[in-house]
Amino acid sequence: MKKLIIALCLLAGVTFTGNAQKFAMVDMEYIMKNIPAYETANDQLNQISKKWQSEVEEKLQEVQKLYKNYQTELVFLSDEMKTKREEEIVAKEKAAQELKRTYFGPEGELFKKRQSLMKPIQDEVYSAIQQISKDQGLELVFDKSSSMNVIFTSPKLDVSDAVLKKLGYSK
Repeated sequence: MKKLIIALCLLAGVTFTGNAQKFAMVDMEYIMKNIPAYETANDQLNQISKKWQSEVEEKLQEVQKLYKNYQTELVFLSDEMKTKREEEIVAKEKAAQELKRTYFGPEGELFKKRQSLMKPIQDEVYSAIQQISKDQGLELVFDKSSSMNVIFTSPKLDVSDAVLKKLGYSK
């Protein structure tokens, strides 16, 4: 009876380990920080963003100035002039908001620029991860830097350096 129980336990253990899935973890933030082209693209995006942000702020300051002037001259203006100035202020504010939306909106210029600069780098990294997954027989690869709640990972599971090596950026 004892031998039967031991045999069943061993058989169950072999069955479970035979079906075990291999998985690994990568740190995309770490990988990207170690790719010079990514850092260059990020710097470029930051410069463009600052330039466009100052353009938008300049337009909004212009609107504020017009509004302050309007407030100080309000008592001296005729109803027709008030309406004309108000329309001018509203039009300039709409133009500033439209410029902001054009640059920073969901499908804005910054988004398009980010796509054109970052997507090729990300595609290359994902391709390297897929190749490493195939080579090592991995079923699942987690991104440690994403919002996924990973409490602990063994350093043995981290294939981030292998990805960098595959891309030619070995540490």
